[in-house]
Amino acid sequence: MKTLQAGDKAPDFKVNDQDGNSISSEDYKGKKWIVFFYPKASTPGCTAEACNLRDNYKELQNKGYELLGVSADSEKRQKNFKEKYDFPFPLLADEKKEVINGFGVWGPKKFMGKTYEGIHRKTFIMDEKGIITRVIDKVKTKDHAAQILA
Repeated sequence: MKTLQAGDKAPDFKVNDQDGNSISSEDYKGKKWIVFFYPKASTPGCTAEACNLRDNYKELQNKGYELLGVSADSEKRQKNFKEKYDFPFPLLADEKKEVINGFGVWGPKKFMGKTYEGIHRKTFIMDEKGIITRVIDKVKTKDHAAQILA
């Protein structure tokens, strides 16, 4: 599977958020938007990343960005994550990996010498036409908003 790059069109998708609302790529037509993929809700790195984006959300909005978090967690797990940390943006419960595979962020990972399949922590920034303008491969979880705004 190929990870999407700058210049590629964001894939079409329709997946439920933490509250069971259907969210689709169509909802972002005419808007600048950011999709950040994270391996698992409520784990230390993912919490640090999402909280950093929450704390800088106003600044991202001031630059005209909509924000969307995605992992393969269930709606319930995403809802608990969102409520516990008061995230102002939707979290997609992409259990069937529709968005994850669409952007090409699922694949082999290494941890402590073991290889396994999982979600690669990546962020995609799209323009109003749904074209990817930037991909952040090396996400700094505690300083991610600054990477996006740089």
